[in-house]
Amino acid sequence: MQPLRLQPKLDTRLWGGQRLARWIGLPEPLPEDLAEIWLVYAENRILDGPLAGRTLGEAARELRESLLGTHSIPRYGYDFPQLTKFIDANAKLSIQVHPDDAYAHTVEAHTGFHGKTEAWYILHAEPGATLIYGLRRESNREEFARAVREGWLEELVNYLPVQAGDVVFVPAGTLHAINEGILLFEIQQKSDLTYRVYDYNRRGPDGKLRALHLQKALDVIRYEPPAQTLIPPIGLGPGRDLLVACPYFALERHHYVESVQLTTRPGSFETWTVIQGAATLAGVELALGQAIVLPAGLGDYRIEPRGPVTLLRTFYPDLSADFIDPLRQLGYRDHRISQTVKTLAHG
Repeated sequence: MQPLRLQPKLDTRLWGGQRLARWIGLPEPLPEDLAEIWLVYAENRILDGPLAGRTLGEAARELRESLLGTHSIPRYGYDFPQLTKFIDANAKLSIQVHPDDAYAHTVEAHTGFHGKTEAWYILHAEPGATLIYGLRRESNREEFARAVREGWLEELVNYLPVQAGDVVFVPAGTLHAINEGILLFEIQQKSDLTYRVYDYNRRGPDGKLRALHLQKALDVIRYEPPAQTLIPPIGLGPGRDLLVACPYFALERHHYVESVQLTTRPGSFETWTVIQGAATLAGVELALGQAIVLPAGLGDYRIEPRGPVTLLRTFYPDLSADFIDPLRQLGYRDHRISQTVKTLAHG
């Protein structure tokens, strides 16, 4: 077992810009509309080592528990179950919603995708920047469809102001949109199922209005307002914060100024992404915006900062063993734990 460096996928969209390219230091000429960088995804190819040229998904199916660990296999078999990416909203994204596993595995079974629950860590937000997050009041299928048809959906949605460092959990079924002026990191289930319900009458590169998916969206939207918006982090130890955890992923923030020795566990792979500074991680040099996958069977490894470094770590958790029981032992009450550890898929 050794660390896996992947070839990231750069994705341009009509709402993208150049902020993300400048932030990670891409060479000139910069793309005009870089919207997303898919850092860790099953279809990304491994750059070096004995698995060079294979996709992460192929490696997962070959190495099985040695790469994936044991936690995700009962639900997803030998699929690599997560996708991490950067998103830069130079303009508003469409208002959209994602299905859960049950809907994806029946109505969308032909796609091979799972449902899509995700979480965002805000890296940068312009003054006054907002997300659309759920509805501002109780609604229903008929009223929602009428709001879309008559053009007043923006009066029904909830606008959530955000700033750098905020964490937002987006369970499947939550209506949402990233508005302009926001750069973020996203962790999600391995899925690209998106139901677009409103797109400001924008046209794609072909000059046609972009497709909407209203009927499927109406099937999966949660019509009650969200019970919680921003997720409060929980400190797990020096330099380590739990940002959010759910049945599909855990997201942590780590900050180091000195070398630290860590160990992978047999339950899950780990992904690490540098969001400030630079470091050598498991012998691999990582600059700002770069990511790496550590197989579950890797064992001991070191993080050696090049000055202060902040990284985001994701893995597939056992919620009780990894967080709930240890946090209780630290004195946290269940109500506080439930604000950050989402034991149900819907949050």
